[in-house]
Amino acid sequence: MIDSILWVLQNIALAPYHLLLAITNPGAWLNWSNPEAVMRFIYYGASVELFFVVIVTFFVITALGLFWKRDILWYCVRVLEGIANAVGRTAAWAGVLMILIQVMIVFLQRIFRVAEIQIGPLGTALAYDLSWWAEGLKFWNAIVVCLCVSYTFVQGSHVRVDLVYSAVKHRTRRAIDMFGSLFFMIPAVTITYLYAWFFMWRHLMTPTVTASGDLDRMLMQSRIFRWNVETIGFSPNGFNAYFLFKILIVLFCVMVFMQAFAFFWRSLLEFIEGEESIGKYFDKDSIGDEAEELEHAIHSGST
Repeated sequence: MIDSILWVLQNIALAPYHLLLAITNPGAWLNWSNPEAVMRFIYYGASVELFFVVIVTFFVITALGLFWKRDILWYCVRVLEGIANAVGRTAAWAGVLMILIQVMIVFLQRIFRVAEIQIGPLGTALAYDLSWWAEGLKFWNAIVVCLCVSYTFVQGSHVRVDLVYSAVKHRTRRAIDMFGSLFFMIPAVTITYLYAWFFMWRHLMTPTVTASGDLDRMLMQSRIFRWNVETIGFSPNGFNAYFLFKILIVLFCVMVFMQAFAFFWRSLLEFIEGEESIGKYFDKDSIGDEAEELEHAIHSGST
């Protein structure tokens, strides 16, 4: 028990040093022409050192906002929620594109009996079988799912079961929100990220890297490093960029992690400032129907 506490305290104390070291030596992990730099990037991208740097930064910002200037926390909330909204609103157009591609496939395959679709942007001819476009619909759907998740959460459009939440007072709700962000959102997305990070890299390069590998071993593996991007589809002429799904999983984790911080800070500020701060700096989408907007506000607990 004592060893575990000392290990945590040691990593907390070293977090500023690790952050400063990474900032002052970008070539050691960003110069991807050097295989050793790639291996360092992979190792530190899901390392204990990175985890404590992020957590310590989170608590430092929280402390500064509580004991110095509360506007610091509101600024962080606005930035993180703004990123979630911007990414989500952009990625949502993938749903429209998915519908258009599906309609195009039905017309070309069932009516005109076309076997492939050729596109020539900027004088470059691209020809793909209809099965490639059909399987690619899963990718556009994955974009909506992975990149719109934080946007949906910010807007309060996620599925809720408010058996307790809707019956309690304002400060109790904010306490529940803070507890949920710290003990459910952050741990769950951290575990998902650790699996997704190495799962992604196993489909982008060789040799195989694992979460259990240490830095020295990975630097030795850099001698046989080469890019090996996954381009094998489920069918001979099917969609062959499945590595993009692995990248989307990592992006999903990053977006949820950022939103967990923003959600905690907003809940903390609303807990301190009271009910008058509900919806402060909130960039809410307008549905256009007052009755539906009121129903949505009641469902999301914002009124």
